[in-house]
Amino acid sequence: MTTDPSERTVLISGGASGLGEVTALWFLGLGYPVVVLDLDAEKCEAMTEHLGDRGAVVCGNVLDDADVQRAIDAARTFGELRWVIACAGGGEVGGRIVGKGGVPHDMGIFQRTLELNVTGSFNTLRLAAAAMSENDPDPDGERGAALLVTSGAGFEGQIGQIAYGSAKSALIGMTLIAARDLSSVGIRVNAIAPGVMNTSAWEQGPPELKAALESTVPFPKRLGEPEEFARLAEHLLANRYMNGHVARLDGALRFAPK
Repeated sequence: MTTDPSERTVLISGGASGLGEVTALWFLGLGYPVVVLDLDAEKCEAMTEHLGDRGAVVCGNVLDDADVQRAIDAARTFGELRWVIACAGGGEVGGRIVGKGGVPHDMGIFQRTLELNVTGSFNTLRLAAAAMSENDPDPDGERGAALLVTSGAGFEGQIGQIAYGSAKSALIGMTLIAARDLSSVGIRVNAIAPGVMNTSAWEQGPPELKAALESTVPFPKRLGEPEEFARLAEHLLANRYMNGHVARLDGALRFAPK
């Protein structure tokens, strides 16, 4: 077992953009080697420059066993793989279950959204957990910790979010089951459910929409900062009595039906 951050690798899927990117740089700043698995080749190249010789980027798909395993193998070259964050996810605009003119929801969109968020996160978790189960245990018997990334939409999905909300709800349900399941090999599992976060995606959106969303947050009346997500991720991974917990990070925001 190692307690030196420079010998404890963090693997982050979806770590080349958005919350994943900020979290990767956060852990890098704390002294941890970071390995990123991401599908976007251009963003992977940029992240490679950020990490330098203190980490690595694997450009691949969380749905591909070989790609995930390549990321795991890369992580282990820097030290023990102790922490994994399954941050890869997203969705498409799917609309209502029955749309205008009686048109049913697109099944392909629903399936792809579940694949990316649920299957991809599970694939990352299962393969990383298998690798971490080989680590030497610490005094508590811990060999590693994992973090799933869900959403407030998993609790109060809005009209038109049936695919995305269902996928994120599945991750909420997965968290406690996985924590209980992996207790036998000394691996903790927690999750973060962000509300509306101030990622770079807002740079493309109208300022009035951002202001309207901020006004709905009880307190503080603003969007969440990515660094606040990263700080919470660090706590959930480092606090060895946090297990099976889904932490809402949303300023007490609860989404309305639409």
